[in-house]
Amino acid sequence: MQNLSNGATSNGSYLDRTFHLSEQNTTVGRELLAGLTTFVSMAYILFVNPIILGAAGMDKGAVFTATALSAIIGCLLMAFLANYPIAIAPGLGDNAFFTFSVVLGMGIPWEKAMAGVFVASVLFTILSFLKVREIVIDAIPKDLKLAMAAGIGIFIAFVGMQGGGLIVADKSSLVAIGSFTVPTTWLTIFGIFVIAILMAKKVPGSIFIGLVATAVLGLATGLIKAPSSIISLAPSLKPTFGVGVEHLPSIADPQMWAVVLIFLLVAFFDTAGTLIGLAQQAGIMKNNKMPRIGRALMADSISMLAGSVMGTTPTAAYVESSAGIAVGGRTGLTSLTTGILFAFSMLFSPLLTVVTDQVTAPALIVVGVLMVSALSEIHWNQFEIALPAFLTVIGMPLTYNISYGIAFGFLTYPILMTVAGRRKEVNYIMWIMLFVFVLLLYVLNVIPKS
Repeated sequence: MQNLSNGATSNGSYLDRTFHLSEQNTTVGRELLAGLTTFVSMAYILFVNPIILGAAGMDKGAVFTATALSAIIGCLLMAFLANYPIAIAPGLGDNAFFTFSVVLGMGIPWEKAMAGVFVASVLFTILSFLKVREIVIDAIPKDLKLAMAAGIGIFIAFVGMQGGGLIVADKSSLVAIGSFTVPTTWLTIFGIFVIAILMAKKVPGSIFIGLVATAVLGLATGLIKAPSSIISLAPSLKPTFGVGVEHLPSIADPQMWAVVLIFLLVAFFDTAGTLIGLAQQAGIMKNNKMPRIGRALMADSISMLAGSVMGTTPTAAYVESSAGIAVGGRTGLTSLTTGILFAFSMLFSPLLTVVTDQVTAPALIVVGVLMVSALSEIHWNQFEIALPAFLTVIGMPLTYNISYGIAFGFLTYPILMTVAGRRKEVNYIMWIMLFVFVLLLYVLNVIPKS
């Protein structure tokens, strides 16, 4: 009988055969610990997602359940289809875009917006099956992928600072610093420092621990009302389940297709960059390519489709999976463990009432910091790359719209690269994307129609 240090026990032989633990030089115990670490690091999405989508008018309880179920489906698919230690759950960037850009910004009812997500999910799954997604991803220059990740990070942090009361609207300067005489603002400040200190000390699950600590302080000081209970059955999915399917608008509706196109583009780039980065960290990359990336993308697209039916925004591979990889996670057993823990978490929905904007704000701000780290890898010394990257990054928070930031980059990159004598480095797909974004801006009434 093999011992645990050799990769499996007699009881773990099935796991060894299924997840190829010995081939990856890992053990059952190490994978279980990695899965727990990943879950603790990303469990905040269970509480943050309902808050963000709740601002769009969606039922928070139903969103909580949809979030957990879509995460379970995504993690299980990633485990058994691709055998990667990468967890999937509704993405922070996508839910922020859904609420603040589509519903609040464009004035589209959340039911219609969710229908757009459903259509995008169907197309997304088809494109993944046909491997079109892989082709397009390969055509996007690395610098723009990095700029998109960083821009979404800044946007998310901006939303967090706004929700936490650190910044407020101002008629003369658009934004200004918030008032420190407001007690709840100090909850946000406390949470930021707790998470920052824990992150600096490299404590696993720093974001989740900080979220819990902030909520506890709010309860202790009376700034947050205590819940009537802690454990209960998961809330019903009825308020959101199938809404996107039921409210499918006319195929001739340009507003709907604008939403579909935007979510397709955002989802296209969201998971790809994260997958590649995590694969590099785990030592999975071979010859600068990621084995089984098609299966990983399929796991992402199917979970996105399931989530859109249940009532949540697109799923994505989570950068917090890096925490589990850092403690030794190398196979799908890690993501399977994370999915099982998400299943157990569905019993704690009453805690939603204590997770206020001030509690989630520190998590949003710190996740923004993690995403902005991508800026360090952009070639800023090459202006034909620097300007599109800069416009992508700065366009998202300043227009309060993720799609506009992406458009700025895609509209300028092919042109500047051509002018700089580097036309051969621009894939023809980038020119197609340029015209796609021109059409998108036209549909959104940014470009005059006459």
